[in-house]
Amino acid sequence: MLVSGKITAVFGVSGWVKVVSYTDQSTSITDYQPWWVRTPDGLQKVQIDSSKNHGEGLVVHIIGTDDRDEARQWCHCDILIEKDLLPKLPSEDFYWHELEGLTVINDSLEHQVLGVVDGLIETGANDVLIVKGNLDSMDLEERLIPYSDEFVKRIDLSKREIFVNWDPDF
Repeated sequence: MLVSGKITAVFGVSGWVKVVSYTDQSTSITDYQPWWVRTPDGLQKVQIDSSKNHGEGLVVHIIGTDDRDEARQWCHCDILIEKDLLPKLPSEDFYWHELEGLTVINDSLEHQVLGVVDGLIETGANDVLIVKGNLDSMDLEERLIPYSDEFVKRIDLSKREIFVNWDPDF
């Protein structure tokens, strides 16, 4: 399961809710159903029967939720989708969740471990790996490494490693 969005608030009086989507295009989140909503009582399976853009966000209607009071139960809850619903990518492309947790190794300095991918940042020009040092790395520093061919040389998902060419002092 992947956290792919969050239900933030009720919208109107007919059971609609506001959604923040973490997908590349915000409306794409509705393509991946069913949703699993993480509530205080555990995961609940829901289906969406209607959605529309609203301002810069998205509003959706959850089947079986037909008034504002019922919709409140979903507020402030994460939306999870099943990984199997994501389209297959070409072999040289990766989803962010596949990169998180991989060990980052500096290929240019005798395979020195820089840390582990803790997350990614979208900057517009290119994505950036957030690499956090740990007890197995050369230090405990956090590094921001551009996710580009210039710096990322090889990714081995089976060994959970990313090889980079990066100056550790930068």
